[in-house]
Amino acid sequence: MQELNPCPCGYLTHDQHPCTCTPTQIQRYRYRISGPLLDRIDLHIEVPSVPYEELKKARSSMDSGEMKASINRARQIQEKRYQDLPFLTNSQLSGKWLSEFCSLGQEEHAFLEVAVQRLALSARAHTRILRLARTVADLEGQEHISTAHLSEAINYRSLDRQDY
Repeated sequence: MQELNPCPCGYLTHDQHPCTCTPTQIQRYRYRISGPLLDRIDLHIEVPSVPYEELKKARSSMDSGEMKASINRARQIQEKRYQDLPFLTNSQLSGKWLSEFCSLGQEEHAFLEVAVQRLALSARAHTRILRLARTVADLEGQEHISTAHLSEAINYRSLDRQDY
């Protein structure tokens, strides 16, 4: 797992500390990691700092036991889907298998096409988004990939989106 700050000082997206970096410094910092290397990283997720008040509140979201059960269900779906094939998980899909198991409807193709064009995504990023969307659908127990699954997968690739 690789960690990367959003800028040299680390405060570009922080809501309580001002960033001291210039746009040029941020751009130079970002270019230290090449596009082809970023393409090989499945998830780019920003993890913001959490205020103490939020940390001490009771959680109402999924606990680790529920999360583990959800992941195990998704793994079982993949195990069953790929039982007679030479791979075990969505992360191993490529070529014809990617087309077969990550097939999209017309609406989903149109959505992904717009995203690929607007974000200038590479073919490798496109493939990773499809694999990730397949996994998101599996986590929800859905047979087909929807635009919501694609959108979530795209959001997990924040460094492809130059939105800083």
